[in-house]
Amino acid sequence: MEDRDTGAGAPEVGASSASPGPAGPGTAKWQQRRPTEPRSADGQASDANHHQKGRAKKRRKRRRGRKVFARDDIRPAANGAPTARAAAAGAALAGIATPPIAVARPESGAHRPPMPELPVFAALDLGTNNCRLLVAVPARHGQFRVIDAFSRIVRLGEGLTASGRLGQPAMDRAVEALKVCGEKLRNRKIRKARLIATEACRSAANGVEFLERVEREAGLKLEIIDRQTEARLAVSGCGSLVERDTQGVVLFDIGGGSSEIALIDLTGRRSPRLANHIVSWTSLPVGVVSLAERFGGRTVTREIFGAMVDDVAARLAAFDGRDRLSHLKASPKFHLLGTSGTVTTLAGVHLDLERYDRRRVDGLWMDRDSVDRMVEKLVGWDFQQRVANPCIGADRADLVLAGCAILEAIRAVWPSERLRVADRGLREGILSELMADDGVWRNDGRGRT
Repeated sequence: MEDRDTGAGAPEVGASSASPGPAGPGTAKWQQRRPTEPRSADGQASDANHHQKGRAKKRRKRRRGRKVFARDDIRPAANGAPTARAAAAGAALAGIATPPIAVARPESGAHRPPMPELPVFAALDLGTNNCRLLVAVPARHGQFRVIDAFSRIVRLGEGLTASGRLGQPAMDRAVEALKVCGEKLRNRKIRKARLIATEACRSAANGVEFLERVEREAGLKLEIIDRQTEARLAVSGCGSLVERDTQGVVLFDIGGGSSEIALIDLTGRRSPRLANHIVSWTSLPVGVVSLAERFGGRTVTREIFGAMVDDVAARLAAFDGRDRLSHLKASPKFHLLGTSGTVTTLAGVHLDLERYDRRRVDGLWMDRDSVDRMVEKLVGWDFQQRVANPCIGADRADLVLAGCAILEAIRAVWPSERLRVADRGLREGILSELMADDGVWRNDGRGRT
């Protein structure tokens, strides 16, 4: 089962195309062209008419203020026909678009040293539901350009809630996906990589045993991160979506087996790293897979949906730090920021997309009424209607309402007029931290060391 990828759709994360630099060696120069002398039938200049007509022609051009320009590197071919370069230049003067022509740079005595290759970084996130990989190089300061990606729904946590162990079919699916990731990583010169596993491996009795199998069969050594690290990475991955005048944010990541929530206070001096402003956080041991397995995901009545919301709300009531942003909740500069398949799905349905489009979803603002309408719409759909929606599909149809229930419980504790949607998360956070720690943005802001 292939998952839509988060991060691969845009070549550069959070950045527009770089502007062209200044002209370098080999840049074409321009000069004024002298009027052509009149010629007789034998190809020689006509002495009789040369003096008078030539002067008149020059005076006429000066009066009209006309100037004729030519490229200094345009030369006729040996047979008298214009060269391809001359033809292109003429077409350009006439306003006709032509394909670009490569300009050979002149030989110089000293060879310019080759530009160093950009360092390559990688991040892999094996979650309860998905296996995802991003490979990227640094771009302008604080940003990076994705050069390879992989994402597949593996449902590693399938049956974990009931048994406490990872099931054999689920582990097999995950190993096959990780083999693909391993090949991608071995085919590149990676400077630094971080490969993480989250809630499924964290809570399963055989989680460590499974990762030993991954190392043997896929050649990848994954680390199981704790919940605090997971919350911090989610925040790091979304830093560019928090605008400069924002005062407070509740960022949440609804996963397959757990849901991380971070409260961010930005009323003081702002640090380049958003994670430095976390004032409180929690990780709920409930996600879309675990909640759907306990309450059912295919047939969800309004009563079942309400019971799921109540279950999550009870867990949030035990979160001691939930009131750390109470002084900001009424501010127009406070908002929610969601990074998960649940909120990106809601955004896709809200936009009525014929197929999911990350470029339109990532960074989208949704107001309170829009979120209400989308949740109400999804709760009113049966399983087949959810399958038929191109932004949900068969892979998510039995999980999306569990995600909506978690979202509704979060919105009840931290009501906000605005929700910003992030199609990014742990992998982007890993890449941002790896690049910052390596100092690749320290010199010129373009990622070159």
